[in-house]
Amino acid sequence: MERRVLLAVLLSFLVLYVYQVMVPTPPEQKPAQASKTATAPNASAPQASNPAPSVQGAPAATGSAAAAPAASTPPAATDAAPARELVVDSPEVHAVFTTRGAALKSWQLKKYHDEQGRPFEMIAGHAPADAPLPFTIATDDAAVAARLAGATFTVSNEAGGSGKPWHAQFDYSDQSGVHAQKIFAIDPSKPYVIVVTATLTKNGQPQPTTLRWGPALGSGIVVKSRTYNPPPQPVFFKDGKVTRIAPAKIAQQPIVEGPLGFAGVDDHYFLATVVRPAGAPRVEYALLETPANGAMFDGSPIDAYHFVSWSIRYPTPPGAERFFAGPKDFDILKSVDPDLVRTIDFGMFAVIVVPLLQALKWVNLYVGNYGWSLIILTIMINLAMFPLRQKSVTSMRKMQEIQPEVKAIQDRYKHLKMSDPAKAKMNTELMELYKQKGVNPASGCVPMLLTFPILFAFYSLLSVAIELRGAPFIWWIHDLSARDPYFVFPVLMGVTMFIQQKMTPTGAVDPTQQKMMTIVMPIMMTGMFLWAASGLVIYWTVSNAWGIGQQMITNRIIGAPVQRAVRPPAERQLKNVKPVGGGKTPQAKERES
Repeated sequence: MERRVLLAVLLSFLVLYVYQVMVPTPPEQKPAQASKTATAPNASAPQASNPAPSVQGAPAATGSAAAAPAASTPPAATDAAPARELVVDSPEVHAVFTTRGAALKSWQLKKYHDEQGRPFEMIAGHAPADAPLPFTIATDDAAVAARLAGATFTVSNEAGGSGKPWHAQFDYSDQSGVHAQKIFAIDPSKPYVIVVTATLTKNGQPQPTTLRWGPALGSGIVVKSRTYNPPPQPVFFKDGKVTRIAPAKIAQQPIVEGPLGFAGVDDHYFLATVVRPAGAPRVEYALLETPANGAMFDGSPIDAYHFVSWSIRYPTPPGAERFFAGPKDFDILKSVDPDLVRTIDFGMFAVIVVPLLQALKWVNLYVGNYGWSLIILTIMINLAMFPLRQKSVTSMRKMQEIQPEVKAIQDRYKHLKMSDPAKAKMNTELMELYKQKGVNPASGCVPMLLTFPILFAFYSLLSVAIELRGAPFIWWIHDLSARDPYFVFPVLMGVTMFIQQKMTPTGAVDPTQQKMMTIVMPIMMTGMFLWAASGLVIYWTVSNAWGIGQQMITNRIIGAPVQRAVRPPAERQLKNVKPVGGGKTPQAKERES
């Protein structure tokens, strides 16, 4: 029974792993189709070149996230003025605003790095040259939107920076009566939050206002060989639940309307979103993929650059709105808005994952290395579960000792069909045997089952925790969220799992099942973990090593298993037969002699 439960759980884990790792991504739309389905129909200013991971053979980006109309109103004379850049620095972020369109040109996260070790750039790095920059303002009139995107705004009331709250006001007016104003504010206490106050009027009348983020997120490079690296995808919080839209299905649901807790775009570790937008705005999404034309990244060819272009439209100018652009760190997200933590996909065991994550971060405050913190937390968890596992192993040992008698009872009834009423006598005899020997069949299963939510919760934690991204351990492990480059820990995990299976008592006598559990399963799990995050493999390896040590202690406490010999069925039948005339049975006389 215990073997079957363990096999079922391991197979469930296999299904879960395969679903997250091996299921192919949806078919990709062609770049030409992507530009046709882009969000708002407003032209935008050419995008300045943004820092991005270096790519060999990367072409100049072409196409548009939002194509302009064929005939647009020429920009005003003041639009030809040279653009100015405003730089805002903090310990967490390096931001660059441009007066061309009053937009965000660069947003680098200093505490997080790309594959080349540079600060992670949130602004799309390989997006088309004419794609809009974040916070480009637009309206329903395409001609006005084109002028606003290419206009040079004037700057006033700039103050702060260098660790102090920063703000600046951008204004634009033209002869047609259009006036646009944006005020950006950044508070060091919320370093990844940008407060944007936008107003747009024409002849003094408020106009429908769209704030466009444009393509998101980062470089647009999706490394297919990595375990956890999904492409950017829309995410929003509405009616009390989080919804994500697969990139291939954006065309089926390009618009989200109504009161929203948040709406934006995320990938595995980073998020760009508006937080609790005012009123009932309309958020529009569009898939945007630009051809890579044979570009290489990390020695592998790139199929395309993947982005999701998005914008948010308000019926009237929205006033002050908060935008978050940063890491999906639980504590950071919670400090901005409690609902933002829902962007981290902890799975069905979130109620367990969150305390585990907090415990991991607490341990790391004292250790300073997430690899060792992970090992210490694994030991602490296994220590807490020691009594449950001890009870389970002890019960399994008792079941192992009486297995020959169980097998003998089953053999007597194996010729009967399951529908035969006499088959019920077998269960009666088995229950009498368990009662006589003081064995509870469920006591071996239930304690073990109670440990599995912890196992799956830890799996979810290590799959999504940004704390492990780029976190080194020892020697060749430079990133706990990436695979072991030399496959040392996956092989060590397989070896420890094999040893643990050999040591674990079993009631099964089926040679095929025994071979499956002791040989096939470790080999299969090793193959699965070859490409898993090294942090996850380290956790599993340490758990196996703990299990081996606990089994050795248990064996010393309860001693070697008792070998019971079961009498043949014929001898058991003669046991209660009395000789004619009384006296002792031949078997009893034989035992006495």
